[in-house]
Amino acid sequence: MPRARPSVSVIIPNFNYEKTLRACLESVFAQTHAPLDVIVVDDASTDRSRDIAREFPCVLIASPRNRGVSAARNLGAAAARGEILFFLDSDTALSPDALANAVDQLLDDPGLGCVHGVLDPEPLYDDGPVERYHALHAHFWRRRGAGEVRTAFFALGAIWKHVFEEIGPFDENLRDSEDVEYSGRLVEKYRIRMSETVTGRHDDVDRLLPMLREQYRRSQLLIAAVGQMRAGGLSANRPLGVLAAALAPPALLLGPLSPWLLLVPALCVLVFACADPGLSSFVLRAKGPGFLLWFTCVHFVLHLALVLGAARGVVRWLTEPEFGPTVRRRTPVPAAGRR
Repeated sequence: MPRARPSVSVIIPNFNYEKTLRACLESVFAQTHAPLDVIVVDDASTDRSRDIAREFPCVLIASPRNRGVSAARNLGAAAARGEILFFLDSDTALSPDALANAVDQLLDDPGLGCVHGVLDPEPLYDDGPVERYHALHAHFWRRRGAGEVRTAFFALGAIWKHVFEEIGPFDENLRDSEDVEYSGRLVEKYRIRMSETVTGRHDDVDRLLPMLREQYRRSQLLIAAVGQMRAGGLSANRPLGVLAAALAPPALLLGPLSPWLLLVPALCVLVFACADPGLSSFVLRAKGPGFLLWFTCVHFVLHLALVLGAARGVVRWLTEPEFGPTVRRRTPVPAAGRR
């Protein structure tokens, strides 16, 4: 007898993504493995997102205030009826067999707690070279890391419901890097796989300054990810490239001492450009030499935003008790006279 296929609940957190929500939902309802239920958790959107969700046979949970993606995912998980929870960001459209492939892998490997996917190298909507940069980079580093990993990304990821209930909810104190914090708990008991057969197209930031602001904001919580990276977690960028980008701006200060010392920042830039030959070769094959030059320049500037954000994150980590994961908050001091 053929084995029973477990039921799947698709959970879609959403905040002001009317541009992509319809494509996201259409892709879910076109899956070869039909979901038991589809839950859209709208995190107090001010656009037409809720109207779009109502066009589909899905459950709409309308949050009265914006609480962030972690809280939205937790609300969806609490309402889900499926044996497997498939978390999907509302700016991503799945390939038709994504759910089926995730289910197959969870069934085939009893020790596997979570399967998450790889983004397509082509964006959901091609809005220009910045978005093409993002799509190529996001695809490459995920594809390079595919296999058994120590980090899960829930932009498109499946987890057994009983595993989610055992590990606990997403940390609602985190609006970024919540995946990394969750992975730290998950990998202690279950294995994680990133699969090239679970795929989707993503609509990302399409302008340079918003992209840099987003990277700066997200990088402030990189300190929460350092432990996972050391333990073999996924990293989008090569450490040598990050170091070279970090050293280039301060090395410019050597210029007044001697013009020859300007070779130092130039060397840093050269080291950065050569730090990830696999990525450069991939971009060259995909888009040609002209785009590779553009890609490398944008990649360098993005690294500067990453370094500045990480530095700011360290300062906040040391000075703000409420910053970062809930588990590191300081225990309140008891009131005087209490035992």
